[in-house]
Formats: sequence, structure tokens, C-alpha cells
Amino acid sequence: MLSSNRRLHFLLFFCLLAGTPKLCDAHAILLESTPKLEATVKGSSVEIRLRFNVRIDGRRSRIALIAPDGKITTLVLDKNSAPAILETKADGLTPGKYKIEWNVLASDGHMSGGEIPFNVN
Repeated sequence: MLSSNRRLHFLLFFCLLAGTPKLCDAHAILLESTPKLEATVKGSSVEIRLRFNVRIDGRRSRIALIAPDGKITTLVLDKNSAPAILETKADGLTPGKYKIEWNVLASDGHMSGGEIPFNVN
């Protein structure tokens, strides 16, 4: 038998789990990216593709490229991407460490964001 104190803890834990099912899918989660985290790419042009776990609002989402000198460029998104994917291209890159900064609006109305550092040779 469980003691009354343990039963109370179990009941509280169960109530927390039962009352928060939407918290698990409240934000878009990045599943994969091109380029990958800390990847090294060659050339002055790079295709950028981000795939998320849920449908995102491409009109209210953005991808910015942060250059080695700190300059931030907002990239134009491909309007023909699938509902859970953002795609764009960055041109004129020189060797150095870059960062992709993304902000997306998930179909449930929550904003998510993150960074993907990569290198250009």
C-alpha cells in the first residue's frame, strides 16, 4: 500500500500530466536543417532548408543570415515550400563563420526560434 503522502504526490503528478497535454506540442521544433549544425560548406552560395515538426506560417516566419562581421541579412523565403518547411538561398558568401537565425510561427500560434552556426570555406 502507498502511504498517504506518496498517494498525494502521485495524485499531484498525475494531475500535472493530465492538465498539460498541449505543452508538448506548443512550439515548432526544428527536426533537420541544411546546412547542419556546425557544418562546413564550400562555395559562395548555400541552399538553406529547415524542416519542422508542425505546419508553420511562412508569411510570419523569417530566416536571417549573420555574417562573420556581424552584418544581418533577412533572406527571402521560397513561397512554394511545404507547410512544415522553410527554404531560401544565401549568395555572395566569403570564408568564415556564419549563423542562420530563424523565427517561426507555428500553426497553434506560438513563436519559436533558434540559431544554426555553420562555416564557409
